Amino acid sequence: MFDYQFLIEVLVGGLLSGVMYSLVAIGFVLIYKTSGVLNFAQGAMLLFAALTFVSLIERGISFPVAFLITLAIMVVLGVSVERTVLRPLVNQPPITLFMATLGLSYVIEGAAQLLWGTQVHGLDIGISDVPLDIAGVFISRFDLFAAAAAGSLVALFALFFRYTRTGLSFRAVADDPFAALAAGLRLPRVWASVWTASGIVALVAGLLWGARLRVQFSLSLVVLKALPVLVLGGFDSIAGAIIGGLLIGAIEKLAEVYVGPLFGGGIEAWAAYVVALVLLLVRPSGLFGQKLMERV
Repeated sequence: MFDYQFLIEVLVGGLLSGVMYSLVAIGFVLIYKTSGVLNFAQGAMLLFAALTFVSLIERGISFPVAFLITLAIMVVLGVSVERTVLRPLVNQPPITLFMATLGLSYVIEGAAQLLWGTQVHGLDIGISDVPLDIAGVFISRFDLFAAAAAGSLVALFALFFRYTRTGLSFRAVADDPFAALAAGLRLPRVWASVWTASGIVALVAGLLWGARLRVQFSLSLVVLKALPVLVLGGFDSIAGAIIGGLLIGAIEKLAEVYVGPLFGGGIEAWAAYVVALVLLLVRPSGLFGQKLMERV
């Protein structure tokens, strides 16, 4: 007989993992939606945040103080990136901006190595990975905490962008930057705010992924997990990043458990990219992305 309880357990585990994918993808969406830049340095920012935090903890600084110091550093980093990299390249071709962020990722990784060294660090945020029995379904405590943290951050951003002046400016620039500029909005200030928000997302994602995978330089490759999410949900949709992350997480786990044995296992690492490739052929803008329309 088919084990439906095990199916639910696998599905819930995949959905909770997908929330962490969404958290990384949101950092991409925030930048792309307002400036059209695919920020490939997001993974390096995630690594820099996690490595800074764990290094401060190892030097005897308390958790709250280390978090606030790292948060301040990420805010400064986000604003500095906007002013030194993005602002001088305004109106340049997208490939130029992409290559700039690609080079920036190596600069940030090198700076992290120069400041904190290359050792692998364990990160304990006080949440064990012991399974929790809920109605016979075993769910990781850490996955539940990570999902709650990511959901809370998304909710805060939603409230911020909806009810604050800066948030309204962000939405105006995202909808039509030229109209926003004509209305008197200062685009550099909005871009700086968005890069700051991206730095905060990188900090939260870095702590969660660092606690799961340990803080090491391969942590920056987590951005590769976000790419199928962006393709599936759309590069300019925050809702798409969330739903796309949930779908990718579920697809990975279900494919590994139920389809993997047919191929000898190990398909979890590439199943999401197959789905993304198929979707690109059918709907290049993603499920929730804005379709590009050209008038001739």
